[in-house]
Amino acid sequence: MRPLLIVAITSTLVACASTPTTYAPAAGTNRGYSEQQIEADRYRVRFDGGSDVTFSELEDMAFRRAAELTLEQGGSWFIVVSRSSQGDDDRPVSVGGSVGQTFGSRRFSGSSVGIGIHLDPSAGEKSIFLEILIRSGAMPDRPDAYNAQDVLHWQN
Repeated sequence: MRPLLIVAITSTLVACASTPTTYAPAAGTNRGYSEQQIEADRYRVRFDGGSDVTFSELEDMAFRRAAELTLEQGGSWFIVVSRSSQGDDDRPVSVGGSVGQTFGSRRFSGSSVGIGIHLDPSAGEKSIFLEILIRSGAMPDRPDAYNAQDVLHWQN
């Protein structure tokens, strides 16, 4: 009976495991990057990831996509107009337990022990959003301006 229970729990955990976060377009998946053109030189870059990456790693991938997009559009540098994130760093599987003791009339008492496994496939899901302005020419000395080539070299 015990081996069957272990196999059942393992199978459940494997079935609930999410796909890993990789640097790729989000086409048809809940992981990866996407962008939306807002104006001729303004884009919103989004990168979605799971519990296998940190917010910092996800932001690095969003910056990489912003740099690539800048070069694809003929720019050489970009300004980050806004930056935001959503989601959490929770893990999709959590284990909890409890111990109980009851006392009643006529010397009745009882004890119980409980163990629970909580599966939440959406836990750990996170997104980074960058709104950028693509520019070319001389780059100003400002903290929100990034040279696209430098960002790509920094990523490697």
